[in-house]
Amino acid sequence: MDHDLASLATRLHALPPSCGPVRLIAVDGHAGSGKTTFAADLAGALGGAPVVHTDDLATHEELFAWSDRFGAQVLEPLARGETARYGVYDWVRGEFTGQRELAPAPLVLVEGVGAGRRALRPYLACLLWMELASEHSWERGQLRDGPGLSAFWSGWIPSERAHFTADPSRPYADFLVHQGETGYEVLVGPSAAS
Repeated sequence: MDHDLASLATRLHALPPSCGPVRLIAVDGHAGSGKTTFAADLAGALGGAPVVHTDDLATHEELFAWSDRFGAQVLEPLARGETARYGVYDWVRGEFTGQRELAPAPLVLVEGVGAGRRALRPYLACLLWMELASEHSWERGQLRDGPGLSAFWSGWIPSERAHFTADPSRPYADFLVHQGETGYEVLVGPSAAS
């Protein structure tokens, strides 16, 4: 296993609970920065920690306006030590078509653009930021998604800029994560450095 990833997993296990019995860990960054891949790798390093994807809670009409839904369906039940049940949005059909259950595990990862937002930070044990410039991230995301989603991306980019202008996450990150050829480098973030 990647040394920095193993070291980060050890640090996260040692944190006190932040949302009821749960240590809620956010993985934030620009679209295309590698959040989903990193969250899956980190979940494995944490012994199979569950991952909540904010893409399941966002919608075409509410790209970033999912805080209330996340609070009611995920944060409130976990804070009470209960199983969370949240709707899963189908991006092709344009509606919520499923539901997921999330037991209050010792560590739960939340990954997605805006996962470290102001409304969630009081419930987070740690905020991780994928350190890749927006232009590089968006280029990677567009390559990943292909030309069929170019119209989505032309609307997404200004929406993401507006979100991070109004509610930046990076300044509050405990750690910055760089994805390399052979693993991850985890550095102290702006929040911990100040």
